[in-house]
This record gives sequence, C-alpha cells and structure tokens, in this order.
Amino acid sequence: MQSSSPLIISNQQEIHPNLDAVVMKHLTHPNQKPIAAHTREAFDRLDQIVKSTSRPVVLDSCCGVGESTTQISKLHPEALVIGLDKSAHRLAKGHAAGDFLFERVDLNDCWRLIADAHWPVTHHYLLYPNPWPKSKHLQRRWYAAPVFQALLSIGGKLHIRTNWRIYIEEFARALTLAGYQTQVDAFISERAWTPFERKYQQNGHELWQLDCNFKKKTLKDCHKQSLTSLELTLDD
Repeated sequence: MQSSSPLIISNQQEIHPNLDAVVMKHLTHPNQKPIAAHTREAFDRLDQIVKSTSRPVVLDSCCGVGESTTQISKLHPEALVIGLDKSAHRLAKGHAAGDFLFERVDLNDCWRLIADAHWPVTHHYLLYPNPWPKSKHLQRRWYAAPVFQALLSIGGKLHIRTNWRIYIEEFARALTLAGYQTQVDAFISERAWTPFERKYQQNGHELWQLDCNFKKKTLKDCHKQSLTSLELTLDD
C-alpha cells in the first residue's frame, strides 16, 4: 500500500520578512553555545579516522536511516563518506552497507567542530531536512540558525533537496547574503535517494534542489564577507 504524504502546510506563503536580519545577525556574531559532550566524543572518534587517511571527506548530514549515504558513497568511491544524524533510533533502523561511516551527533555542534578542524570536505549533502514550516520557527531552519556560519566554513560543494519551495528559496537567499552564488532547480528523481524522497515523489510533490560551490572559509573570513553583504543590503 502506498503511504500518504500530505503537502507541507504553513502560515508562511513567501520568504520570511525577518530572514535577512536573522541571517546577518548569525553571520556577524560568533556562536557561543557550549559543545555537548556526546557530540565532542563522537567527533573525536571521527577526527582520528579523518586524520589517519588521505581521502577527501563527503558529508551526508541528516542522513536518517542511511539510504542516502549508500547512494552518495557510490557517487564518491574515492572519498571517506560520513553519515551524520541526531537520532540513534533512525541510525539503528538503517540496514545500509558499504564503504562509509555513521555517527550520532548534534549537527549544531558537530558542524562547528568540523569547520574548526578544517576537514578536507569536497561535498556536503543535506537531503530533506526538517523545514520547520511554521513562521515562528524560522530560526530552527539551518540557514537561519546560529550554526549557519559553520556550515559555510565547512566548504565543499553543497547539495540540498526539499519538497518545500519556500525552504529552498530562503536557503538560496541566505547563501546570497553570505556572498555565494547558487543554482536552484525543480527536479524529478530517477531513483530515490531517501525514503522521504520516494514518498514525496509517489504522492506527487514537487521536489527542489539547490547547489552551491564555495571554497572553505575560516570563520574570520566569513565575518568579513558578512559585513560587506550587510553594507550592500543597506544600500539597496
């Protein structure tokens, strides 16, 4: 039986009016949140592996049960592919097998640690993250959260997929404010990478993807770019 997946319902019908101000605030103020002990321990395990190899790193953030990690590892056989998710339950449900790693972490902390460690990340996948569609939850979306600055600093080629058009438009706007060019497209997946993608496509949802290719930045460089973007925004 085909499972039902209703379209996203939101009281927000266009880009959030506070998006620019929120993004610029996070880009110009360092994230002072303490790192959770369990994520630091998980990161330290991964960091030892990353430092012991000469392979590039590919990240699959919010990997869920890991189906996407399997597909990504096939695309990047030369790389150390790492699937990251906050849910031990989802990771335990996965039955993926291949040349990759899984780790349970809080991405709000782990992305900061990865950026500070300057991992050789060439690609970063963020597939169907929780869009937090209620307007009041804007700052729970990755591009409007304090950790956005670290996401930029990780570098590599960023690839995002979602079934909510506003989410991809806001992500593109946030990246533009940070000084990056993006490409946004509607697409049809020939082979679903995640259970969500399969369910959404079966139920007729429109799917969107964003690609952004940027060089790795230090947080200091990100601050400089943010101030320039802020000045341009004020001049408009």
